[in-house]
Amino acid sequence: MRPLPELPVSHALPALRRALDERGVAVLAAPPGTGKTTLVPLALAGDGGGKIVVLEPRRLAARAAARRMAWLLGEPVGRSVGVTVRGEHRPGSRVEVVTTGVLLQRLQDDQELADVGTVILDECHERHLDADTALAFLLDVRAALRPDLRLVAASATADTGSWARLLGGDDGPAPVVETEAALHPVEVVWAPPARALPPHGTRVDPALLSHVAATLRRALGERDGDVLCFLPGVGEIARVAGMLGGVDADVLQVHGQAAARVQDAVLAAGERRRVVLATSVAESSLTVPGVRIVVDAGLAREPRTDHARGLGALTTVRVSRAAADQRAGRAGREAPGTVYRCWSEGEHERLAARPRPEIELADLTGFALRIACWGEPDASGLALPDPPPGAALAAARATLRAIGAVDGDGRATGRGRALARVGVHPRLARALLDGAPRVGRRTAAQVVALLSEPPPPGASDDLTAVWRSLRRGGPPGDAHAARWRDEARRLEDALKGAKAGTPVHDDAAAGTVVALAFPERVARARPGGGYLMASGTGAETSGGSALAGARAPWLAVAVADRPAGSASARVRQAVVIDEDVARFAAAPMRAGAEEVRWRDGDIVARRVDRLGAIELSSRPLADPDPEAVRAALMDGLRAEGVGLFTWTAGAVALRERLAFCRRALGEPWPAVDDAALVSHAAAWLAGARRRSDLARVDVASALRGLLPWECAARLDEMAPERVQVPSGARVRVDYSGDQPVLAVKLQWLFGWDDAPRLAGGRVPLLIHLLSPAGRPAAVTADLASFWRGGYKAVRAELRGRYPKHPWPEDPTTVSPGGSR
Repeated sequence: MRPLPELPVSHALPALRRALDERGVAVLAAPPGTGKTTLVPLALAGDGGGKIVVLEPRRLAARAAARRMAWLLGEPVGRSVGVTVRGEHRPGSRVEVVTTGVLLQRLQDDQELADVGTVILDECHERHLDADTALAFLLDVRAALRPDLRLVAASATADTGSWARLLGGDDGPAPVVETEAALHPVEVVWAPPARALPPHGTRVDPALLSHVAATLRRALGERDGDVLCFLPGVGEIARVAGMLGGVDADVLQVHGQAAARVQDAVLAAGERRRVVLATSVAESSLTVPGVRIVVDAGLAREPRTDHARGLGALTTVRVSRAAADQRAGRAGREAPGTVYRCWSEGEHERLAARPRPEIELADLTGFALRIACWGEPDASGLALPDPPPGAALAAARATLRAIGAVDGDGRATGRGRALARVGVHPRLARALLDGAPRVGRRTAAQVVALLSEPPPPGASDDLTAVWRSLRRGGPPGDAHAARWRDEARRLEDALKGAKAGTPVHDDAAAGTVVALAFPERVARARPGGGYLMASGTGAETSGGSALAGARAPWLAVAVADRPAGSASARVRQAVVIDEDVARFAAAPMRAGAEEVRWRDGDIVARRVDRLGAIELSSRPLADPDPEAVRAALMDGLRAEGVGLFTWTAGAVALRERLAFCRRALGEPWPAVDDAALVSHAAAWLAGARRRSDLARVDVASALRGLLPWECAARLDEMAPERVQVPSGARVRVDYSGDQPVLAVKLQWLFGWDDAPRLAGGRVPLLIHLLSPAGRPAAVTADLASFWRGGYKAVRAELRGRYPKHPWPEDPTTVSPGGSR
């Protein structure tokens, strides 16, 4: 066994040992390249006291860390240093590197971790949900079962205060051990594109990708050493790789779905210059030898969950400043380096300080089942860095109740514990256990294995076609196919002893399993195009895709997302099914009900059989519930307004008079605007069963019924329907405007020195004075002033036109006929 090398973190080991001896917990702040991931576990393993378990957030990081530690010891992986990730189990005698998901599964069955002395949570600053959960569970174990269990939270950033408080608990903050950075200086080159649109959903502007490729070529020409380029996803990596033809370097693509041989090649020094195109998996944990240049596109992918629709998706976001610094540091691990940032210095200052914790963004169904099995269904007793969002946790618990995994209080049932032991998302575990008796164990395991990770780039949207291709073996060296085969075998083993059904044809088998996993995504074709899912969300297939060409009446949707700004979901992968499969798999969503609603302008009353939001059949209701009819009529009034009533001239005039009184006098005069009338309308609908019955409502009587008795007695006083003028005529007052109007021939008012005021003297009449022929002559709200001034001009203009009519100089002193 080789002696351990001297690395920057070596100087912190005495302080770390002392902290663990005194408190049993510690926070290790060590920047990338200092040896925290590989040297610290080996050093602590030499202290005795049980195995060292190192938690890594990703399979790639776990395999790389185990391989590096084994190399430092001069041994193969699996002897002193082991690794356990999904599909690979080589336990070591002193150190075992595992993903956080593996440890969470282990804790469900072995909470004591009797053979473990120390657990190191590496890269805790990345705030992955599984890592936060594992830390909370381990703190529980330490408090209740294993006070001797030592815990180290290892972070690549200096933001250690919250971790120290979390690990220290009631005893005060845990000790913080810091290591100086081993980074060499890194020059920053700001290289923003001339023009590029911001990311939208998962879409990245092709102009930005072209700029990244050009920046890579520029960096290769300006600097020495290998290049590490950060891009948001597998698709962008493939597109940029396609733009690098002819470069004098090997182009490697590394991401979570890459084959193990590709990952190993990236982590070993190359014979030629290399360009490594990577997702955020290469931000930390791994040292890619030879890298002197980083080209950063400045983008990352984060999960987003639409809890109302049951849809999840990844979205492209701007990288945080903390992540950008982590990426830049990769250029300075071995020697001075350079980072080319594809954004401006001004944009950099506007970036978020750090990425959001995954618990704020992700689907929490798996988390909710884990904490339910742990005995903390609401997570209130767990030492989590951040609490789960209430709405997201409620949505997750609703899903678990629907599949029988938790009871009404959120506590795990026996079925829930069985689902948790499968080691996949609870939806997929449900599909595996309930699907096997119908389609066979192997078939169920193969389809669930296919659903357990994202489809490979370029995969058909017809899931059955992808499954058939994988069964035929897939392309040579296909990492996705190899992982699928391993996972399918593991899941089939988990079904040993379970009842097995008779195999059925591929579409029915795959569709049954998919629909059991996602019953709310069972979808039926709409007459006008597209689909309606049982959740009530519309869905569209991609134009020209296999599913679009099939035009199937029913689909079981396996993968869907909702593009930003779109009302409909986009189907990424689905299976063609028939109605029988849909009815079986989504049976808990099936319900029959009497439906009385306002639709297409009238009452529709029927008995409806539904699968969620999908209508299977209906028949008319002969005698619907009167209260339901009344409620539907009220919906119609709210939707279409009080114009559904018949408004006679008298009813309109009465409403206008009441509206005037409300404006002028206030309470207790009733409001008669549309909203107010609709709020009273339920009392007017006795016996009404359809739209035509609304037209028979006596609106005038209904309006008078709104008046308190004291208002009813004074209505004619406050807002008279007509006013008697000096000529003896009773002239109708127009209340349709903001001020009541009396339109009257000028000669009829001779003898009036002023007009009456309404609303108890509060509001003057606005008088429209008409010529003898009934044409407008003048408008005034002050008749006395008009007689003294304006009348003279009107008299001068009109007496020649109407010489037979009286035009006295002082109209206040004569009778309406013109005599004194």
